[in-house]
Amino acid sequence: MTEPVRRAGVFALLCTLSLAVPLLGPEIAAALAAVVLLGAVAVTDGPIFDLLAYPDDYEDGRLYGLIAFVLAGVALGLLAVQSSMTSAIFVGTVFLIGYGNFGERLVRTRTDSDVAHAAGFCLIATVAAVVGQAATVTVTGGSIPSALPTILFLAASGALLAALLRDVLLLYDDPVVMLSVGLLLWLLAELDPALGAAEIAIALAITAALGYASYALETASIAGMLTGVLLGLLTIVLGGYGWFVVLISFFAIGGLSTKFRYDRKEDLGVAEDNNGARGTGNVLGNAAVGLVAVLGYAASEAAFLPIDAELFLFAFAGSVATAMSDTLSSEIGSVFEQPRLITTLEPVEPGTDGGVTWQGEVAGVVGAAIVAVISYALFAEVGVVGAAIIVTAGFVGMTVDSLLGATLEGPLLGNQGVNFLATLSGAIVCALLGLSFAILG
Repeated sequence: MTEPVRRAGVFALLCTLSLAVPLLGPEIAAALAAVVLLGAVAVTDGPIFDLLAYPDDYEDGRLYGLIAFVLAGVALGLLAVQSSMTSAIFVGTVFLIGYGNFGERLVRTRTDSDVAHAAGFCLIATVAAVVGQAATVTVTGGSIPSALPTILFLAASGALLAALLRDVLLLYDDPVVMLSVGLLLWLLAELDPALGAAEIAIALAITAALGYASYALETASIAGMLTGVLLGLLTIVLGGYGWFVVLISFFAIGGLSTKFRYDRKEDLGVAEDNNGARGTGNVLGNAAVGLVAVLGYAASEAAFLPIDAELFLFAFAGSVATAMSDTLSSEIGSVFEQPRLITTLEPVEPGTDGGVTWQGEVAGVVGAAIVAVISYALFAEVGVVGAAIIVTAGFVGMTVDSLLGATLEGPLLGNQGVNFLATLSGAIVCALLGLSFAILG
C-alpha cells in the first residue's frame, strides 16, 4: 500500500468520528475533535507524522493538512448544530470527502487514467455519503425508505461537486471542498426534491452516460464533463426531464458545432483550445444563469420565493437560447466571410471579439429557434407566442454577447464573463416578455 493510500485511509477513519455527533452528542464530538487537533499540533516528526503529512507539511514540520481538515469538519459540525442543516448532511459530507479520497487513491494505484480517477472518486464518495446519511437517519430515529430519495440525490450531487472542485483546485484542498459541498447539500435539502429514489438513480445514470459521451467525443474536458453531469442531475431533479432536454440540446448541438470544419478554424486561428473540448469555465459561463433559474423554480415550487414559477421557466429557456444562439453563431459563422465589427461594421480579422458574419447571425437565429421549438413541444406554458419570445430573447442575448465582445472583452471582461452576461440578458428579456404577455393575455 502506497504512502498516499495509507494517509487517505487514516483520514477516512478519522472521518468516521463524525458519527459521534448523532451518536454521542455535539459536546462529546467536540471533545474528540479537540483531541485530534491537539495530537496534530503535538506531532512534528516521526512515523506518525510521516503517515499523516502532506508534501507541503514537511517544510514547517506541522500537520497543517490534518489541522485544516479537522477545523473544516468542526465548522461544518457547528453549522449542523446551530442551523437548519441536519446532522445527516454533516456526516454524509464528511464521509463523502474522506472515503471518496481514499477510493480515488486506490484507483490511482491501478491506472493512470484521469477519467477513471474521477469516476472512482464519484462512485466511492456517493456510496460513502449514502452510508453516512443513512446511519445518521437510523441513529436519530428517522425512516430510511422515506429519506432515501433525498439521501441519494444529495450523495450524488455532493460527489460530483467534490470531484469537480478537486479537479479545478488541488487534491490537498479537501477542507475547502468539504465546506463547499456541505453548503450546497444544505441548500439542496431545503428545496426538498420530489422524485423517488429509482427516478433519481435513472437521472444519474442518464447524465453520467451523456457526460462520458461528451468526454469520449472530445467535446468536454474532465472538468467540463463533471460540470455538465452535475448541472444535468440538478436540472432533472429540481426542474424535470423537459428542462433537461432543453439544456442537453445546447450541450449536444453546441459541442458538435465546435467540430464543424475544425481544421479550417485552426488555420484561421479561431478554433477552441484542447481540440474543442470545453472546460468548467465555458460550461458555467453558458449554463450558470440556467442553473440559477432551475434553483429559483424549485424554490418557488417549494414556496420559498413569492414569484411565479413560470417566470423561471422562461428565464431558463431564454438563457439556453442565448447560449445556443451565440455558440452556433461563433462556431459556424467564423469559417465563412471576413467578419465585420458589430459596432462599426468595419472588416476585422477572424476571431476578433465582436466580429459577426451574416451566416453566423442566421445560424444563431436557427439555434434560438431550436430551443424554442423544443420548449414549445415540452411545456404547455410556452405556446406559440412563448416560442417567439424565446427566439427573440436568444437573438437579443447573442447580440449583447457581440456588443460586449466589441467593447468590454479583453480589458474588463473575459470570454466566460461575456457569456455569463449575455445569457443573463437573454434570461431577463425572456422573463420580462413572458410576464408582459401573461399580464396582457
